[in-house]
Amino acid sequence: MLIEYKNANIYQDDKLILENVNFKADKGEFIYLIGKVGSGKSSLLKTIYCELDIDKGDAEKAEVLGVSLLPIKRSKVPSLRKQMGIIFQDFQLLHDRTVKKNLMFVLKATGWKSKSEINDRINEVLSQVGMLDKMDKKPHELSGGEQQRIAIARAILNKPTIIIADEPTGNLDPETADYIVQLLQDICKTGTAVIMSTHNVNLLEKFPGIIYKCKDGAVSNITEEFYDMESFENIDFGIEEEEEKEG
Repeated sequence: MLIEYKNANIYQDDKLILENVNFKADKGEFIYLIGKVGSGKSSLLKTIYCELDIDKGDAEKAEVLGVSLLPIKRSKVPSLRKQMGIIFQDFQLLHDRTVKKNLMFVLKATGWKSKSEINDRINEVLSQVGMLDKMDKKPHELSGGEQQRIAIARAILNKPTIIIADEPTGNLDPETADYIVQLLQDICKTGTAVIMSTHNVNLLEKFPGIIYKCKDGAVSNITEEFYDMESFENIDFGIEEEEEKEG
């Protein structure tokens, strides 16, 4: 198991956000995390890449890639994160440099030395996301969907075991959102686990996966309920109300 939490408590600024979390992810699994803003989705994701600590408390287990987070020594965090790719809603690209130099920055920062190997890997990931012809563009010259594809290319540079995508389609139109999720599912088929938070129920229908819902301080697996059409209409996804307020 790549990720396994048993009865873990997650806090944000001393406030209990999620209690008794039971969550797991394994190779090649595509996992959705749904719920309202403030329900704990991002907090759960942040614990995986050690941006937030997990309270030891009564937790039986909180383990990522064979490393216990109860607690984790800070010296172990960089090596753990090197095995992950993280994708954000706002892309977080460096706007003062080209696409190629954005990717080169990451590779050099993670220990790549050979110029030819760096160039080959950049060409490889840009081809994978269909952006090879945008190599010399700067982020502001790209559309939102194109920037997100570059963010995905950046996330897969070091062939991660886990990809964490926090609302990666939140700022994109429906067609582009579909493309991004299809791209992530294609990466998942290579054995990488993908954990993606979203508000878009349509994506869950078009691109099936394992579904966890954050609500009222708890995390529950609702996969069977969601894909059981007889009970589908009775599921409270904790999403629609929020979208109405935001609209």
